[in-house]
Amino acid sequence: MKAAAARWGDRVAASDPGLLRLAAGLRTVGAISLTLAVLSLLGTDVPHLVAGAIAAMVSTFAIREKERDRQAVTLALGLPVALASLSLAALLSSLRTGGDVFFVVLIFCAVYGRRFGDRGTALGLIGFQVYFLSLFVGVRTESLAGFCGVVVLAFGCSAVARFLLVPQTPAGILDRLRQAFRARLAQLLQAQAELLDAGPDDVEKVLERVREGTARLHETAMMIHGQLEQGTPEASVARLVQRRIADAEITAERLGLLLLTARSAERADTLTLHLPGAPVPEGGRLPVRDDALDTLRRDLAALRLLVRHPVAEGTGLPQVRNRLLGYRDEEKLPETTAAVQDVFRGVGEAARAVLGLRIALDGPQDESEDSPETARSREELDAEDAAIEGGGEEEEGDTGLRRPTTRAAVQVAVGSSLAIVGGELLSENRWYWAVLTCWIVFLNTASTGEILVKGYRRLLGTVLGVVAGIVLAGAVGHHTWTAFAVVLLCVFAMFYTAPLSYTLMSFFVTAALGVLYTLLHTYSLSVLVLRVEETALGAACGVVAAALVLPVHTDRRTNELLTTVLDRLTDVTTAAVDQLSGGPPADLLDLARDLDRALADLGAATQPLTHPITPLRTRRDTARYVVALLETCAYHARSLAATAELLPTHPSIAADPRLRGAGQRILHNIGAIAAHVADEHAGAEVLTGPSIASLLKPGGYGTPRYGRVTDRVLRHLQRLDEAVVGLARPLGVPVAGPA
Repeated sequence: MKAAAARWGDRVAASDPGLLRLAAGLRTVGAISLTLAVLSLLGTDVPHLVAGAIAAMVSTFAIREKERDRQAVTLALGLPVALASLSLAALLSSLRTGGDVFFVVLIFCAVYGRRFGDRGTALGLIGFQVYFLSLFVGVRTESLAGFCGVVVLAFGCSAVARFLLVPQTPAGILDRLRQAFRARLAQLLQAQAELLDAGPDDVEKVLERVREGTARLHETAMMIHGQLEQGTPEASVARLVQRRIADAEITAERLGLLLLTARSAERADTLTLHLPGAPVPEGGRLPVRDDALDTLRRDLAALRLLVRHPVAEGTGLPQVRNRLLGYRDEEKLPETTAAVQDVFRGVGEAARAVLGLRIALDGPQDESEDSPETARSREELDAEDAAIEGGGEEEEGDTGLRRPTTRAAVQVAVGSSLAIVGGELLSENRWYWAVLTCWIVFLNTASTGEILVKGYRRLLGTVLGVVAGIVLAGAVGHHTWTAFAVVLLCVFAMFYTAPLSYTLMSFFVTAALGVLYTLLHTYSLSVLVLRVEETALGAACGVVAAALVLPVHTDRRTNELLTTVLDRLTDVTTAAVDQLSGGPPADLLDLARDLDRALADLGAATQPLTHPITPLRTRRDTARYVVALLETCAYHARSLAATAELLPTHPSIAADPRLRGAGQRILHNIGAIAAHVADEHAGAEVLTGPSIASLLKPGGYGTPRYGRVTDRVLRHLQRLDEAVVGLARPLGVPVAGPA
């Protein structure tokens, strides 16, 4: 039972890194439940209960800051903002034109406030949502005092839920993210082990699980990076954890590539691990089953065991760790094919990364049973730890109407004005649903295509939610507390599924509204149908405003982000090659994470191009291919950066000045592609020529003798060179023939 509970805990941690979704759902439901409980004891009526529930929900989910003291300040500032918004809504309720004009001004200010960070975003969201609340429950001047009291109570209950019932600290979130990283790393290793023996009929499915596991591990690594500054007491500790997470991620991805090569007749391309649907390399079965392969299967299982459990908890685990680390010694590799020997080397490097991760996360370990190979690995890790330092920089953004928040504020104001006019033509009492949809489709979007996709998803979720709302409203009838229980379930599901699917979130919102309408005695089929109509109108107004007012077309947005990715790739490659060639140390990990963030932004911006409903199939495939090639480039750049950072602390790794010349063609090609993306009439060409390894031969001839580390660097440079040249064709960059 203990083992089953541990496996279940690993699955939960892996599916919800940091338990962030679970905490958000429980915290919001807790705030609403506490508010309803207090209001019921006071004997308030249903409209005040509904207002309290909405106010508690808004005051809880609007605040996204990481530090508890900043959360408390924002919550305190949000209360007067909410009361002012509620009061103005009540005072303007009898003045339709004045109320509409103020609503548009409020929307503009709320969106513009995003430029001031999380606090500005939260206060703007509270102001807008509380104004919407007053329209929903019909607050008037004669009832204003009672509703103000409800809002004050809701904010107090939100504070209790946030700081007492479901507390979260940056350190606690970081600790849970570390557990999620371990769980996802173990899941990836499990999928890779299955790849070893998958038959021709199953290999595509298993390979897709490896791709998914690799992407999920990278996602968790990025989440940890975002929490390190607030979740660790010292910059050096944050730097150490960042380094160990990066090592584990890179070695796990490399192990998957080595396993794919070992079961194939040719060396696997890194692109296969990043491009969905990419074909499996030729030679779909492992050569033969022999003692070496049986040992490899056992060692992959042992590696997963080391990831899941500290060495001190299991009998024999120190010996298992020592055996796996022994594969870093060439003399201890089994007698087998070269490809399978590479896998054993990969297992040894992965075991070293797991050891480093364990030391960084859990502190010093028992060294009494260390083998010489394990002791050597510890010495290397200690030397790296001593050399770690921190650093950072800030960037300036655009100004005026070029600033994204200003542009979005103008667009939302125009779209909301259209939604108000159109919404009032559909209904004099429910027009605000169109405005709400228009507001929401602009959240976390930056181009017309993203707004179109978000509007489509919201409309789909609303239509499905209407059907569910009809069923739920009929089931609960006018049983007040049963209805509120259903609403709480819907609210929890809404927050738990929000990061996964915007359609599901919209579904649960609409289903909950159907029940709330029943409580307010305003439920009817025509009201829910009107909800769909207003949603469609609001989405359309948002798309029209985005397309006509200061538009940012998807092509322009993706080109800007693609240029940023190429610039970040240049930064990482330049710094890594320079350090590998004997240059001064650079902050390579931060450069690599900047590349990862830029690539994540590009992936999000290309969603309109890769969405299943897009009619432009060729364009969709091209976008997927380009993103996959860039992910391949990022993997090799991260690997070069990780190897370069070993130079100052590993006497067995020496700089090679010849690498600087070998990297020049890669850097030229990246620059040529970036220039073409920025200006398609640019005359730069992508260069091709001999392999990177041949460029290091004296005079271009002879057989060079490299160390294993230099060989690995050359492989990464060669793959990076091939991936960069591969970007030229889909992006339409001219390619010059070999000299």
